[in-house]
Amino acid sequence: MHIKKLFLALLLCLSLPAAAEFTTIERAYEIALSDFRVPVTRSGSVMFRQCADCEMRIVRMTPTTSFVINGESVELKEFRKSVFEIRDRVRTTVIVRHHLESDTITALKVNP
Repeated sequence: MHIKKLFLALLLCLSLPAAAEFTTIERAYEIALSDFRVPVTRSGSVMFRQCADCEMRIVRMTPTTSFVINGESVELKEFRKSVFEIRDRVRTTVIVRHHLESDTITALKVNP
């Protein structure tokens, strides 16, 4: 009888989740296109405002930053052209993926 209780106690201990410290590596912001400034070069910076009352942030890009329009990877030139053609800049959003440790932009995504 004690073996069953000991076995159940052991199973209970093993089934508890492991305590781990989670760290956020990357943060994604969903920003109105009106609060976003399109980068000029691949080694340039992105300017964006996280909220209507927030100040503009400037975060640099890297040569590996990806640009996505409607789920399709494009070059910066095509990304800029597509973004500038969007008329409803308040309702259109851009997803900005920000790598926190390196303080760089990893991806920019727009679905016009």
